[in-house]
Amino acid sequence: MLSILGLIRNGEYLQAVVSVLSRCFVVFCCLPIHELAHGWVANLLGDNTAKNQGRLTFNPLAHLNPIGTIMIFLFGIGYANPVPINPNNFKKPKQGMALTALAGPVSNVLLGFISVFFCYAIQKFAGYQAEGSIGSAVAAFFYFAAYVNVTLAVFNLLPIPPLDGSKVLAAVLPDKAYYKYMQYERYVMLAVLILLFTGVLDRPISFLSNAMMTLISIIPNLIF
Repeated sequence: MLSILGLIRNGEYLQAVVSVLSRCFVVFCCLPIHELAHGWVANLLGDNTAKNQGRLTFNPLAHLNPIGTIMIFLFGIGYANPVPINPNNFKKPKQGMALTALAGPVSNVLLGFISVFFCYAIQKFAGYQAEGSIGSAVAAFFYFAAYVNVTLAVFNLLPIPPLDGSKVLAAVLPDKAYYKYMQYERYVMLAVLILLFTGVLDRPISFLSNAMMTLISIIPNLIF
């Protein structure tokens, strides 16, 4: 999927506007749901740290991170301020942390599925074929929203601190190896940012995102 700047360079101005609006939707709706999902699962498993700090809310101002938000608009991937989690409150700390970490990406995949469902429904019933029509623009909005959500899920599942995948990794790695790995958290994240800016990660992330888009499109495709 082309970036916003790529769409503008290609003269696809309507698509560029729709892409910006869909990313706004992700930033102000989907990222808060992502973090809320972390806190909600943690609370279910016995850790009420996020609840006590007012993070079990849909209010985007409680969750958004400036750098992560900018990344959404530049790269289609980014992050919010992580909800505070105390694994010592879980009966099984490693498993509880892994389930809590997975909750965020799973919420993005579900939101992606819902967006794809609406996209297919609009394509069928609202005259999507008419180029430049309202139906076409709305369908494109939901497609972009689905793709950004899926890309967020894929990106956050990378086993790189402080992303969710690193917390899932903690459930399978011995404690000594995991703590050793976490000592390099700053350097690893800096390397990831450099790889994003240089486009090195574009192809693998796009491949995984396209595969996930194909998967979540199976049911809507059968229905519509």
